[in-house]
Amino acid sequence: MLNLMPSLAGWRPAASGERCAVATIITASGSVPRPPGTSMLVSESGEILGSLSGGCVEGAVVASALEVMADGGTRLEAFGFSSEDAFAVGLTCGGELEVHIQPLDGSAAGLGALRKFAGGDPERPLALIRRIDAGSGKTELPAVVVVPDPGSFRAAESAELASLLGLDALNLDAEAWREALLAAAAQLEPLLRGGRTGLVRLAPAQGCSGVPARGAQGTEGVVQPTEPVTLLVESRLPQARLLVFGANDFGAALVPAAKLLGYRVTLCDARPAFSAQERFAAADEVATGWPHRYLAAEAAAGRIDSRTVICVLTHDPKFDIPLLQEALELDIAFVGAMGSRRSHRQRIDGLLEAGVAPERLARLHSPIGLDLGAVTPAEVAVSITAELIAARTGAAACIPLRDGSGPIHSLPAGGTEPAISHQPALNKEQASQEIAWT
Repeated sequence: MLNLMPSLAGWRPAASGERCAVATIITASGSVPRPPGTSMLVSESGEILGSLSGGCVEGAVVASALEVMADGGTRLEAFGFSSEDAFAVGLTCGGELEVHIQPLDGSAAGLGALRKFAGGDPERPLALIRRIDAGSGKTELPAVVVVPDPGSFRAAESAELASLLGLDALNLDAEAWREALLAAAAQLEPLLRGGRTGLVRLAPAQGCSGVPARGAQGTEGVVQPTEPVTLLVESRLPQARLLVFGANDFGAALVPAAKLLGYRVTLCDARPAFSAQERFAAADEVATGWPHRYLAAEAAAGRIDSRTVICVLTHDPKFDIPLLQEALELDIAFVGAMGSRRSHRQRIDGLLEAGVAPERLARLHSPIGLDLGAVTPAEVAVSITAELIAARTGAAACIPLRDGSGPIHSLPAGGTEPAISHQPALNKEQASQEIAWT
């Protein structure tokens, strides 16, 4: 549902408090147009905000949404491709979707909880937690819990989450209440802090046999259902950072390629004459300073987190060794360094001499990139970003260069050396800006 937040403030039915239903993709497999978490709003007057599939299933979803608003229940609809029925509602691309549809009114527990966060900065941290099991249709439960700061959310301390889980209606002592929230926290918080979308299934707080619960007037004896509680978690964090160390041709090619993947990119180099070049203007930040000192300062300031990526392209031991020594001590997503297999062996020797533990060295992606046969800076940038995607998704279809053998670069068919641009020569004024290597 986070995909709707930028447009929600200007949507007339939301502004007027009109009853709506929200349809959300909760599982997807195969080739599908949109990922889990994508939502579409349908008002009782038939107005629509958002899209789930680009047209394949929208008509059927709208019909179900109107029925949900009429009967007040929830629905779970499945859509796929049917080769037997040419007129069946489904996805022509061959994928499969499960779509959860639930009513959402204009109250403080429904759309009202979202409106104050609508239309804001799309990079602002925000998370939504919704209950989508059969119990989610209960009118006494909130429709959504809004988490303004996913990185610091403490599930065990959230009264709103306890209400969403229905703990208010159960005869639980303080210890059982806390255990239920801690069980939720163990699954919720990694998704929230990782900026990810996913389903969380929790065993009922009352256990398998059920626990007597209070009725509407506080009477005892109502046994709650024992089916799992299912939560849909959507979390959005600021852009993950990618730090490129090395103001050279390869850095110039990697900066825009990394931005295409959604990273906030910083280019850092110790040499002002190189880092100041216009070709690095696409970077979100350009820093001039010794790489290891810059990284240490950023980590101390709390601007490095578990999603941060570091790509070392300096190809110079006086930069690489202290920088990698610093980087390998951090809890980050990826550390990679460019170079030949010979320079990689020398780099490993240097890091071992510097006191880096062998288990830390196992985290180093060196030589960086997938084995695509890349030669030019642009091709190397594709190779590096390909490995970043593979590392992030866990895909193993291609071989990282660090796991291969033989020459990294080979000549194309015909044996002609490819044209590679080189660093422009420095004039005297630029050369005078070079720092002294001490």
